[in-house]
Amino acid sequence: MIDSLNYERLRRIGLKPTVVQALVTLPEAVLANFEASNLHRVTEVHRETLTLHNSETESTARLLPALRVQLQEAEDAVAVGDWVLARRDEHSAWWVHTRLPPDNQLARRQHDGRDKITRLVLVSNVDTALLVMGLDHDFNLRRLERFVALAHGAQVQAVLVLTKKDLCPQADDRLQQALAVLPPGTPAVAVNALGDEPARELAPWLQAGQTLVLLGSSGAGKSTLTNALCGTAVADTGANRSGDSRGRHTTTSRTLHGTPGGACVIDTPGLRTLRLDGDADSLGAAFDDITRLSLQCRFRDCQHEAEPGCAVRDGVGADRLRNYHKLLREARRDSITVLERKAQLQTWKSRSRNARMRIEAKRG
Repeated sequence: MIDSLNYERLRRIGLKPTVVQALVTLPEAVLANFEASNLHRVTEVHRETLTLHNSETESTARLLPALRVQLQEAEDAVAVGDWVLARRDEHSAWWVHTRLPPDNQLARRQHDGRDKITRLVLVSNVDTALLVMGLDHDFNLRRLERFVALAHGAQVQAVLVLTKKDLCPQADDRLQQALAVLPPGTPAVAVNALGDEPARELAPWLQAGQTLVLLGSSGAGKSTLTNALCGTAVADTGANRSGDSRGRHTTTSRTLHGTPGGACVIDTPGLRTLRLDGDADSLGAAFDDITRLSLQCRFRDCQHEAEPGCAVRDGVGADRLRNYHKLLREARRDSITVLERKAQLQTWKSRSRNARMRIEAKRG
């Protein structure tokens, strides 16, 4: 059954040994009806349907209700980049009945409108996250730190791609500024996203079977970069606003495309807000300098705020440290349970009530 897979052909849509391993460990009841043509990769996710590809043909499918409920209960979802098993019904419609466990997921947190924070899976099974940032008004080191933390939290290699080099006389200076806030060893390049320069500069991450995702804000040049890496116009592009270079959300959904060298590229809509999916410990890799310097602080539990003998405050820029504290607060707030949040609220209410009683007592 598994031997019927055409590995070389499926490699063009990102097949890796880990996918095959996940496949062979599925329950026997699932594998009993397995056919090679039933293995697909998700290339697009829509409100009610999915676009699938099996390296030869593209199909539209729906999730079986049982699988949808199972994923929702786990705060999970099928995302672009996932590998799934699908079968046709008696009307020749495709239904996804199994999602293979992903190697990794890039996800963010968001409010659901009812004072509840939910998890939104962006993409799955990626090898490299290209963090795309324009060298114009889009250049923002604090936002870059968030994207680096997103990639490292999912254990995905981050590569910074600064676009619009041809429009920025300070390109070299800004590249050095960006390198100063990146974890050691994180690659960074500045390119003109038009032409063949991006494919040359990013060739080490475009090998056959590799999957890359482009992350950044609207107008950073992700779709232009996608077209350059794919060698053809697979993604729509549009002009930025003249006043502030902000994008207009030309890309409205995450989409997986193939490149001439056999790699896969996932283009994504711009992320203007990014609430990280992770805990406080996951920030350590993205803020490696703070982690290292904290070992030299006078106090073991130093919070790097007002304590004497803090090596972090002396060695890290104020803006970077302020952003670290902000991300740390968000991570801690998002990681507490509903019961813990209610208990915290009751504590605040109790303190407020006691404060009012003391004020009233003083007034007599």
